[in-house]
Amino acid sequence: MKANLFVTCLVDQFFPRVGEAVVRVLERVGVEVGFPRDQTCCGQPAFNAGYRREARAVAERLLETFPADEAVVVPSGSCATMLRRFYGELFPDRPDLRARWEELRKRIFEFSEFLVDHLGVVDVGARFPGRVAYHDSCHLLRELGIAEPPRKLLGAVEGLELVELDPEKTCCGFGGLFSVKEAPVSDAILRGKLEQVRRSRADFVVANDMGCLVHLGGGLSRHGSAVKVLHLAEILASSKDGSGPTEERSRL
Repeated sequence: MKANLFVTCLVDQFFPRVGEAVVRVLERVGVEVGFPRDQTCCGQPAFNAGYRREARAVAERLLETFPADEAVVVPSGSCATMLRRFYGELFPDRPDLRARWEELRKRIFEFSEFLVDHLGVVDVGARFPGRVAYHDSCHLLRELGIAEPPRKLLGAVEGLELVELDPEKTCCGFGGLFSVKEAPVSDAILRGKLEQVRRSRADFVVANDMGCLVHLGGGLSRHGSAVKVLHLAEILASSKDGSGPTEERSRL
């Protein structure tokens, strides 16, 4: 099978190690990974800010860049939601682009969804000793309905102890522009999530969106916590021969 990686802006510009981890995991399970070099943003920042024309221009570029007959893997529930759901609002007067998007959206998968639900893979041969708490990012959980695939993948990692945050499935407070426009509310939500992390006694917090991880990592650092944050792909890329993310690289 071949799949193309849509790497997302945060991964491309700030955390390329996550993109590398995604490629290692996919290749380990037999997927040939393509990377269209002309890819840019999915358009979500402009879309959420109300700039529909600008978001549409970016969306058109993406539709031109990715073949409609090949799978697209996205290491972000947020960006996957934009591609799969909100692109439908951008082409009301362009049936040609709408038709191309309808064809492509059938092949757009969030990373954990692609492994578990599309490929039927749960154990990717990973080993990662540590107590890990999984955070459900809002778009992944509430827009795409993906909750179990990441947990199944983490549960199959050798040496990993998976713990749930209590209460689980609550927001971290990031929300993209929300954390800037409503900073006091965002910070209050974050403090509640950090308390959940503290009670879990986890060594690591894992999520499938770098936006959430940046927000959580910043809060943990400011509060002097030793807990580290990792993308799911980084955990899964840690193989049983000992290779994988070092402690230094796991820090944001």
